[in-house]
Amino acid sequence: MRIGLITSDPGHPLLAATAALLTPEHHVKTLDPESVTGNTGPGADVYLLKARTPRALALARDLERRGSPVVNSAAATTLCQDRTEMAARARRAGLPFADTRTFATLARFAREPRLSGPVVVKSRHSRKHDLVARVDNDTQLGKLAAAHPQEPVVVQEFVANSGWDHKLWAIGDRLFAALRRSELAPEGRGPTVPLALDDLPPGWPALVRRAGEVFALDVYGVDIIDTGGGAPLIVDVNAFPGVRGQAGAPEALAALALSRTRAGTP
Repeated sequence: MRIGLITSDPGHPLLAATAALLTPEHHVKTLDPESVTGNTGPGADVYLLKARTPRALALARDLERRGSPVVNSAAATTLCQDRTEMAARARRAGLPFADTRTFATLARFAREPRLSGPVVVKSRHSRKHDLVARVDNDTQLGKLAAAHPQEPVVVQEFVANSGWDHKLWAIGDRLFAALRRSELAPEGRGPTVPLALDDLPPGWPALVRRAGEVFALDVYGVDIIDTGGGAPLIVDVNAFPGVRGQAGAPEALAALALSRTRAGTP
């Protein structure tokens, strides 16, 4: 089988380990979406879309038009880049997703009436080094707006929680979990701590699976906070996250790639 990796970073730990598992019997080819021009050569039986830049998404759409399976699809990946559309899709499906308001610019939000409590401000469009900040008062909001006046944003009410994000990942039929101190915590983001699936509150694995169905994703992450007593609140859904340091993740991705080849796609 021929497996294509759409990425500018083939040395990423998950991709490199997956490629090492596949290459004894299969051909693995890397396509850097930022440098590909014209004909990409013989098509692969399946492509893994790790990059999420505009050029990567355009390349994935072109491959799909030519009949190649892409994991995740360009449409599903694009949806997860827009936090407004993400929240709307999740809430329509009945997922416990954070209530989300959208503003054309951060400066526009700063002109709203005084804050009644802490909020979380995020870039509307998810990307590397995007804006994610907790704002507790109007002074903080004014400073943030002065630094990013034209940034399109979404705003979510800050919900009291333990200060730790539950990072849950799915690769095909495999689930992985970890705890990571929230980047909004006073101490800042901390290390990722392994978490056994059996230690998750009841119903959370099924919730992650449901999120994958709603967003039509095969490789994805769901960020959940515990709002008390195991009550989950989803704050983000990510297409093809890194899933670093999770035993069995490369094996799961290799198995998924082979199961999604052109011959095996319904």
